[in-house]
Amino acid sequence: MLHAFLVMLADTAAAAPPARTFVMPPRAGTVTGDIHQVLLGPIFTEPYYCVEHYFGQLDYAGDALGTDCMVGGGLSGATGFMSPYRTNGKTNADWYGWHAEVLAPVDGVVIGVLAKPDDNVPGTMGKPPAAMLQFRTDDGVIVVLGHVTAIRVKQGQRVARGQVVALDGNNGMARAPHIHVGAYVEATAEPLQIRWDQRAMAEAQKEK
Repeated sequence: MLHAFLVMLADTAAAAPPARTFVMPPRAGTVTGDIHQVLLGPIFTEPYYCVEHYFGQLDYAGDALGTDCMVGGGLSGATGFMSPYRTNGKTNADWYGWHAEVLAPVDGVVIGVLAKPDDNVPGTMGKPPAAMLQFRTDDGVIVVLGHVTAIRVKQGQRVARGQVVALDGNNGMARAPHIHVGAYVEATAEPLQIRWDQRAMAEAQKEK
């Protein structure tokens, strides 16, 4: 996601770029020992599941060790099974996560905002960049949410974990509605593995 975006920016350096309201991500720092983790609050109140970016798969901080999360539905009492879409997934509106509220996973300050009005057709990879939000925690961790839409916060704004900051979108290098979540240590660009706060998830369910 971010790598393709950086390539695009380099290719268009001769043109006058728009004002940037996001932090250019560095290459992810080298991890030779244990992979460190960060505990995040839920990004949806709805049930969701995530597909991990494995170690070494992606090169840039915010991408490396990140995870792509989709809202699931289709369960009714003792029947049904979890599915990302209602029928065949050919339209964005058919996906359970489409325009679901996206929650801030941390307490922190919004340091980056990149909006994009385009919507991809499900099943077709879009072009970079993806719309994104970047947060800085008080202890110097940067958390990235990618593929958001209808952003509700501004750069410099302080947010609380669980606050609605955007809606789930399908833009940038994505084939379906989902949210990419990545995290890294700002000082060293060390990528962090995502862990979810299960107690916070339980509280989010109570507040629905």
